[in-house]
Amino acid sequence: MSRIVLGVAAGIAAYKACLLLRRFTEAGHEVEVVPTPNSLQFVGAATWAALSGRSVHTEVFAEAHQVNHVRIGREADLVVVAPATADLIARAATGRADDLLTNVLLTATCPIVLAPAMHTEMWQHPATQSNVATLRSRGVVVLDPADGRLTGCDTGPGRLPEPADIEATALSLLADPDRAGQLASQDLAGQKIVISAGGTREALDPVRYLGNSSSGLMGVALARAAATRGAQVSLVAANLSIELPAGVSVFPVVSTAELDSEVKRLAPAADLVVMAAAVADFTPTNPHQTKLKKTGTDPVSVEFQQTADVLADLVAARCPGQVVVGFAAETAIDEAELLRLGTAKLQRKGCQLLVLNNVTDGAVFGASDNDVIILSGTGEIARAAGSKTSVAQVILDAANSLRERKLR
Repeated sequence: MSRIVLGVAAGIAAYKACLLLRRFTEAGHEVEVVPTPNSLQFVGAATWAALSGRSVHTEVFAEAHQVNHVRIGREADLVVVAPATADLIARAATGRADDLLTNVLLTATCPIVLAPAMHTEMWQHPATQSNVATLRSRGVVVLDPADGRLTGCDTGPGRLPEPADIEATALSLLADPDRAGQLASQDLAGQKIVISAGGTREALDPVRYLGNSSSGLMGVALARAAATRGAQVSLVAANLSIELPAGVSVFPVVSTAELDSEVKRLAPAADLVVMAAAVADFTPTNPHQTKLKKTGTDPVSVEFQQTADVLADLVAARCPGQVVVGFAAETAIDEAELLRLGTAKLQRKGCQLLVLNNVTDGAVFGASDNDVIILSGTGEIARAAGSKTSVAQVILDAANSLRERKLR
């Protein structure tokens, strides 16, 4: 169990922090909420106490014998501020310590995550951008805000990232605190990354389709992780019904043919292409234009044809310096067979990296965790197990390292 400090600044988005708090506690973490005094105008101390199961501290001089302005930061494994307003960001950047929360930010030695929320003009103001750059240079992870509906009728960048996005980043830092500097530095800034996620559907008739069990969680985790590290991400989403990450351009598709077309349209401008989607290998040759009806007990035959080999085609058209990553979900009786199948697919497809996992008995699909082996032409280069966000970071590390070597 980890100790998380949840700081709450005075913004209307404070109500969403209640959902984030619930996510942290349901994941088994101990959460201490430190709201700024003005934030209590939006969500009261009683709500935070009830949801966290702990007393709520707002004043530096309350319970002075516990020295809370030092204790809370020192004892934390992670500090998350959501929402982080323009005022809070400015005070943190200049080292102000004029309330309990800013004292905590000065005394914490653990990773710190700030999730901004403010009006577009405030986020884009040079002062705020300078403050964000200052905090990032010090190793603070400042997420980019989402683009969407704000207070009143306004829309634009400045919306608090969804609790799922904040939680994913937070939990990945709890699993690997040393990654904070990497996320803060936005090490993938300037890169364009195309990621496919989900499972394609091949129509049998207007209401039935041939599909697979992919939830898209791994591809979405990759998109979220890449965006957090500063990349410009295009997500080709095949039939996803899960929450999509903020800061990502989403291109919905249904069939393999649609995915093939969309990925090939986006790939030429990409530095990295990651094919995490589960793509159908076969599609009905002649889908019925009307719903198939039962006719007694007579068998029904459907003729199939192979779909495009999207991954192999991407490799064949790969631009200089571009890295293409494939995925192989295999059923294998042991690791030796898994590696044999993965190595054969890597050689057959020709991609630079192949992410390999064993899905025997439905493992991995729809799960929050993953366990993968990353292969290159020279053999195994990495293993990763844990949350799909943590695994995504390792995959991006391997791909980025390979790309940097190619550019030297």
